Amino acid sequence: MDPRIAWFQPEQRGPANNLWMQIWETTQGFGYLHVNNSYTTRAQTTPSVKAIANGAPGAVLSCKNGTLKFHAGFGDFKTQGMSASIEDGEGTHQRDFIPLDSNHNNRATGRGGVGGVGQQQPGSGVPVQWRGLTEGHPNKRKRVNKASTFGFNSSILNTGCGSNTDRYEGYTGTPWKVRNYSEGVVGLHEEIKDFYEYISPRLEEENMRLEVVDRIKGVIHDLWPSAEVQVFGSFSTGLYLPTSDIDLVVFGKWETLPLWTLEEALRKRNIADENSIKVLDKATVPIIKLTDSFTEVKVDISFNVQSGVKAARLIKEFKEKYPVLPYLVLVLKQFLLQRDLNEVFTGGIGSYSLFLMAVSFLQLHYREDVSSPNINYGVLLIEFFELYGRNFNYLKTGIRIKDGGSYVAKDEVQKSMMDGYRPSMLYIEDPLQPENDVGRSSYGAMQVKQAFDYAYMVLSHAVSPMAKYYPNNENESILGRIIRVTQEVDEYRDWIRKNWGTPSQNDSLNSMFFSL
Repeated sequence: MDPRIAWFQPEQRGPANNLWMQIWETTQGFGYLHVNNSYTTRAQTTPSVKAIANGAPGAVLSCKNGTLKFHAGFGDFKTQGMSASIEDGEGTHQRDFIPLDSNHNNRATGRGGVGGVGQQQPGSGVPVQWRGLTEGHPNKRKRVNKASTFGFNSSILNTGCGSNTDRYEGYTGTPWKVRNYSEGVVGLHEEIKDFYEYISPRLEEENMRLEVVDRIKGVIHDLWPSAEVQVFGSFSTGLYLPTSDIDLVVFGKWETLPLWTLEEALRKRNIADENSIKVLDKATVPIIKLTDSFTEVKVDISFNVQSGVKAARLIKEFKEKYPVLPYLVLVLKQFLLQRDLNEVFTGGIGSYSLFLMAVSFLQLHYREDVSSPNINYGVLLIEFFELYGRNFNYLKTGIRIKDGGSYVAKDEVQKSMMDGYRPSMLYIEDPLQPENDVGRSSYGAMQVKQAFDYAYMVLSHAVSPMAKYYPNNENESILGRIIRVTQEVDEYRDWIRKNWGTPSQNDSLNSMFFSL
């Protein structure tokens, strides 16, 4: 099971699953152990970790009190979490082991912080920087994607030997689920609506982002007073997630794009996190990428590019034509984001490509009521996953949005392209620039297809008549089988609410919380 895509479903969990997954994870991890320096003091009197990992003669695995224990004849080797001990009859010595590729969601971190949520400076009334969940762990690096659910299996195996859930105890990962839903696809429809209400941008999140934009605008206008700065992308269309980036474009007159000039100014003003700012001057569209040092909001800045602003207008038009689009798009964006499949330069597909895929799906749907606000969102979501996960021929077929939508044969497209060029695996004709292939850089399109296929299989089983016989089916989340919101994201939103929400908002949210 690919941990980037899947995790155990409720009916798959149990003591046997927990034990054998712990055994599997332990044996996988032994090949990549780094032993701290203090361990070398016992190197001559204790058996090597490598010998134990490779299976010493007579070695036996057992589980007791949540600890996996190796009986190797010459001594016992126990492991739980990230530590281990050697017993040789002369006493027990605790040693720390740090796997290079730990399959746990806490493998990287924020800047530290108390309780994971930012607090106000005493007496100042000024919010402090967002700080992650890793106070007291200086050796851990900051995780770039707060929403990543890589290694989520480790957090849901919360009984027996699989227990490694201190950080997740009491948190389900489905904060939108506050009630029980109907059976089958009707329940999925209801849950998608609740997820949309939960994940949609809040007023305080918009205020925070506007502050970030104003800070960057201030730097730009100090450099070039006549320059014009516009917001485009998901922030301008309202289709952004709590950790989505902000897209800015700067319009002005320069002989060469002043990428490095702006980069230096942003550094000097401490706008950007020191290690996050990058200039991608060789990209098709040269941009500056940065992370705001105060809020950890990611920002992309481009120069004199009109297409982004035009695309934002197009997205708003399709939102009006298909009221279901915001519901589908936010679910799909979260689905890809938590699997690190949402960025083109890391192999995923970008937000614009995803949106055009959803538009094409609705344009060519055999039902005529897809533009109705009363359509079942659950049915459409499953059918979207079925189309792009199983039925769509990526090798021979491309997507066209203009003129009501159609599919195009890649062989025909290639005839009109320059010699040496061919349509990409995920060919999507840009409705604003027909010569532009929106999906040309999505080299990981087949990974996305695999994820969609998995989602189709899981959801179609979850809404089938047989699903009512699954253990604890009444209390389990159907959407939560493919989507989870990490505790770090939930606490990040809480930090935003505390620092940018009005007192009346905070009071109403608190009263709502205590009434649940």
